[in-house]
Amino acid sequence: MTREPGGTSGAELVRELVLSGAAKPFGAEAEAVLFSAARIDHVDRRIRPALATGSWVLCDRFTDSTRVYQGLSGVEAPILNAMERISLDGVRPDLTIVLDLDPEIGRARAASRRGDDAADRFESEAAEIDEARRRAFKRLAKSDPKRCVVIDASLPSPEVSDLVWRTVVDRLHPARYV
Repeated sequence: MTREPGGTSGAELVRELVLSGAAKPFGAEAEAVLFSAARIDHVDRRIRPALATGSWVLCDRFTDSTRVYQGLSGVEAPILNAMERISLDGVRPDLTIVLDLDPEIGRARAASRRGDDAADRFESEAAEIDEARRRAFKRLAKSDPKRCVVIDASLPSPEVSDLVWRTVVDRLHPARYV
């Protein structure tokens, strides 16, 4: 299990830089470059070695998040495509699960999790941006149905977990990997 940005010591430093808002003044393209640099480190030092041993990798966020977040911030698709090609170097997810949730519910859950801590750079943005991201993730999932599955995250946690696991079983057929 890992996450992006993050997953390695170098990528965690980039995570702090981006989520703190310190990179925002440099613009969306610079943020996309930072995410790509973190992803290169993450793929090379964590994901590729795990895959080489036959392990499954479960990553919270990956290239689709960069495509949605930085794409909506004005970074053009050809730039994102090039950075994705370089940072992944052939590594591709077999399955992407998009947990779909009304942004207001998501904001309330995030506030509950963080308690008295300040909202991060993305959590502090306008609610309309969250709705635009939600629509973008749904469009992305619809454009790649062989890889992407959208799951209603407003359901109770046990139901969401069950749907996720059934999706993994249906899509990846774990029995053939045993």
